[in-house]
Amino acid sequence: MGVRVREGGTVEGSLLLAFAWGLAEATLFFIIPDVLLTWLALTRPRLAFKACGLALAGALAGGALMYAWGGADPSTARAALDAVPAVSAAAVDEVGVELRQHGLGALFLGPLTGKPYKIYAVQAAAGGVGLLPFLLLSVPARGLRFAFAVAAVAGLLRLPRVRHLTVAWRRGLHVAWWLAVYAAYFSLKGW
Repeated sequence: MGVRVREGGTVEGSLLLAFAWGLAEATLFFIIPDVLLTWLALTRPRLAFKACGLALAGALAGGALMYAWGGADPSTARAALDAVPAVSAAAVDEVGVELRQHGLGALFLGPLTGKPYKIYAVQAAAGGVGLLPFLLLSVPARGLRFAFAVAAVAGLLRLPRVRHLTVAWRRGLHVAWWLAVYAAYFSLKGW
């Protein structure tokens, strides 16, 4: 039996979910692991930072899968990407151009431009980028964003005006924040 987490789940369950979410989002799921990671940070920042590592491991596994698909059957992989909400054929083409212009440094552009990691994985393979360099640079490109999201929430919880909020209020604000983020994202990128 695992260590109980105050909310009724287990530490192991939270970490497994973080891995699975990282894997899913790096493939065809469209909600970023930051949603889960920041949820965990509301009450358990240390657990959230551990979960960042598992979300990163899942993302690397998913990135490797998408890379393999992009290398073996780029047209089918592109078609699958185009079916993901907020991913367009134009975005897939733009990522290809970014990789040609900036090399693997383009991985750091994704979070800034709202282009999913899965596109970079498929396009890196199609563009002849090696798997090992792709995965090695994916570590800081993905891991830093995950850790920043958790650190931001943990830092906000220390502010005097936020520290006094009940867990229910924190969770309500969390849900409202992510609903607003995704409403804006889908309105800009399309469904």
